[in-house]
Amino acid sequence: MKAQELMTESPACCTPESTVRDAARLMLEHDCGCIPVLEKGAKRLVGVVTDRDIACRCVAEGKGPDVRVQEIMTADPRCCHPEDDVAAVEQIMMQAQVRRVPVV
Repeated sequence: MKAQELMTESPACCTPESTVRDAARLMLEHDCGCIPVLEKGAKRLVGVVTDRDIACRCVAEGKGPDVRVQEIMTADPRCCHPEDDVAAVEQIMMQAQVRRVPVV
């Protein structure tokens, strides 16, 4: 099985300049726990923000909902390609100790 068979096509995205509140609203609206962060005005992935990032890097540290995503996101996440085999993606997840891998 290939990554493209499991990935979400056209996911909700934000920019580093988006607020944490904006990212959380996208998660609520799209029933997801991870939002890709794209460079403003481009389609280049620069990070991801997860519900865990919001809990641990924002709320737990006393930061408010108007903090910019760039302050709490995971920058330069490990990625895979649509044609990558799921076993290869699983290896990335184990090596990087992550639960989500963006498909680029």
